[in-house]
Amino acid sequence: MASRALASRFRTDLSAVVLALFAIVLCILVVLPIGWLVVFGFSDRSGKLTLANFRLLFTDPAFIQPLFTTLVLALSASVICCLVAAPMGWLVARTDMPLRRAVRFLVMASFVTPPFLGAIAWELLAAPNSGLLNQLGRASMSTDGGALFDVYTLPGLIFVVSCYTFPYVFVLVSNALDRVPSDLEDASAMLGASAWRTARRVTIPLALPAVAAGALVAFLQAMTLFGAPGILALPAGFHTITTKIWSLFQYPPKPELAAAASLPLLVVTVLLLRAQSAVLGRRGYAVVGGRGGEPRAVRLGALRWPALGLCLAILSLPVFLPYAALLNAAFSRIPSQPLTSSRFTLEHVRFVFTELSSTRLALKNTLVLALLAATIGTLLALVISYLTARAASRGHRVLAFLATAPIAIPAIALGVGLFLAYTRGPVVLYGTLWILLVAYVTIELPPAYQQLQASFRTLSPEMEEASRILGASRLRTLRDVTAPLLGPSLIATWCFVFVAVVRELSAAAILFTSETKVLSVLIFDLNESGDLAAIAVLGLTMLFLSAAVIGLANVVPGLTRRAMRAERVLPSTWAATAATVRR
Repeated sequence: MASRALASRFRTDLSAVVLALFAIVLCILVVLPIGWLVVFGFSDRSGKLTLANFRLLFTDPAFIQPLFTTLVLALSASVICCLVAAPMGWLVARTDMPLRRAVRFLVMASFVTPPFLGAIAWELLAAPNSGLLNQLGRASMSTDGGALFDVYTLPGLIFVVSCYTFPYVFVLVSNALDRVPSDLEDASAMLGASAWRTARRVTIPLALPAVAAGALVAFLQAMTLFGAPGILALPAGFHTITTKIWSLFQYPPKPELAAAASLPLLVVTVLLLRAQSAVLGRRGYAVVGGRGGEPRAVRLGALRWPALGLCLAILSLPVFLPYAALLNAAFSRIPSQPLTSSRFTLEHVRFVFTELSSTRLALKNTLVLALLAATIGTLLALVISYLTARAASRGHRVLAFLATAPIAIPAIALGVGLFLAYTRGPVVLYGTLWILLVAYVTIELPPAYQQLQASFRTLSPEMEEASRILGASRLRTLRDVTAPLLGPSLIATWCFVFVAVVRELSAAAILFTSETKVLSVLIFDLNESGDLAAIAVLGLTMLFLSAAVIGLANVVPGLTRRAMRAERVLPSTWAATAATVRR
């Protein structure tokens, strides 16, 4: 009996040590890069304390112009996203429009498309001279005049960024409208209000907090995006703040200025997250009372099919047209010419996978990093979710903050912080896959944590308590009881992280070397050389890889609903993080 008691104590102590190690790892992941950003931002090249970096940042036109451009881009994209996504969310959530589920699925599918790949597709469509749409326009008008569309402009960049940002607003608005009961709308109609007045006085006010929160999410996404500006702004001869930070790492590197330019992004992100928390925390437009009636679909009558046509026309911009352009470039002998039976070829596919030397290394690195990041990130999120949901440690609130805090760090700024942290002792990771792995796990931890945290809220702790009463340690309870109960959610989270890692570019563009290049960076590099066919093949490979992982995961029984929830978790993570930052 004494030996059993001793063994039980040893298991309990071991569990405490392991859980503490996970908490320490989390602290290192989040605190270390931010700390080095602050140190370098306020230091000169000799290491002395200075404010010269920030003085230069806010006085030199070379930095002021990117700041102004970023502000215009973010404001314009947020307004456009709200104007497009809010009505579309209402059509899908509250009307009898046909194929509403298909429309919602296609919006979710646009999350899989990396914005930088969408920007390349729009290069193929709307480049001034070779764009397919411009060629079609000139042919239809029988003229050799100027281009109808020019994607290499600030309006072109705003358009492309909006195409891949509006889904965030759509998800927030449609989810909010899904939860609005129809009782108040029915009461308004019974009192004689028209459908438009009911929408203006009842439905719209109830959805306003979600629209405002969506506008902030769109602003933050556009402000911190690197891929699309890197593809479209640099050839056009102008910078956003993210491309300017990237350029500071080109020869000769200026890490102090890069750190100083990253800190305002971090500060603005935190402030906007607090503003979003204030918006979502309002009680002015709350439904008071008990359980409301189920939302009833608004009958559109003769407008049902035109509404569907409008939604499909909007979805053609981020999904149908870009995918068609990539397929055309991948299988047409001349990527800038429309695909016909006589122009069909597999030569580009053969070249990419047999002759392009960088493909195998980039594909291998991407798969290795995606597998490791998905596994480690899911495991870390599981343990931290357990510690916070069950209040299993004294500092569980601090852990909850740290687990969601990385979403307040723009990926480009995180890349700078990790570069500064791991290019010097005692641990040097730069030039290895490990530094990319650290970046990916840190970036994708918040959505993974929020997904599993939500699953923990639906899981009764009684079975865990029974396991503990029977002598099992916390670690064994987590492994043998909790994890199996969360099986589908764990798989959905793993797939979510895998897909997100495959499409990540911002941090990788700062941290890669010739031996650690990944698919996203290879595509970005090939864009500079203008090899559109190879880019299209690699882009389709990336999309196929992401779709295959999601498709295989959905084979698991009971996973489909949780996978859809994982696809929607990112906008909700912004809200949860805002509340955490506010506390």
